[in-house]
Amino acid sequence: MTNVRLIARLDVKGPNLIKGVHLEGLRVVGDPGKFAKKYYDQGADEIIYMDIVASLYGRSNLVDIVRKTTEDVFIPVTVGGGIRTVDDVQELLDSGADKVAINTAAVNAPELITRVSERFGSQCMVLSIEAKRQPDGSWKAYTDNGRERTYLDVVEWAQRGVELGAGEILLTSIDREGTRKGYDIELTAKVTQAVNIPVIASGGMGSIDHLVSAVRDARADGVAMADVLHYGRLHLDDIRASADRVGIKVRKHASE
Repeated sequence: MTNVRLIARLDVKGPNLIKGVHLEGLRVVGDPGKFAKKYYDQGADEIIYMDIVASLYGRSNLVDIVRKTTEDVFIPVTVGGGIRTVDDVQELLDSGADKVAINTAAVNAPELITRVSERFGSQCMVLSIEAKRQPDGSWKAYTDNGRERTYLDVVEWAQRGVELGAGEILLTSIDREGTRKGYDIELTAKVTQAVNIPVIASGGMGSIDHLVSAVRDARADGVAMADVLHYGRLHLDDIRASADRVGIKVRKHASE
């Protein structure tokens, strides 16, 4: 198995890094660029920036934040929120992003996945899926930062995304997001078993045991973390060392 990626996820509203629970109840945490630099210094493998209100206003406000961040941060940066066209993708890539994560626009116009993949390569096209468990035990995909329910089955939508050209899936459990109760292992496993592209588990990281379960039980290729990093509950150096001790392959910090 290749190295598991330790990914810092930064949700942004306007100029601020924010954090909520179940994608609601948002609290301002600080300057996103400063937090991104801190996680880069700690040895994060990637940064994910998500503009959590962009879909409401029709455009992302992350261009300037990404441009400033990539002056000091030299790891892959994925950007999501408000991306509706190939030109939007081009603007973000020009600002320094390496990949884009698309949710709402991909649901509304699935052909956008193919256009982005063909223009910039499948490695650039991340399908962002916000999933919520339904009373019957299945999961439906949600859009607009978890505000709007679709009738798309999450596993089927992930498979179709691959067929359309997605090169990676960012899978966020709305039920677990911000709770520190652990990733939705059953959900993540269902998706990793159904697709042949990397899947990033997001939503619920609260301890190293949660990372271990996501990797060993659900076969996640990467884990996105927010709350535990933003509030200093865990440090990336400790996460990396703990993962290494239990036999999970992670990239060594440059200082090691």
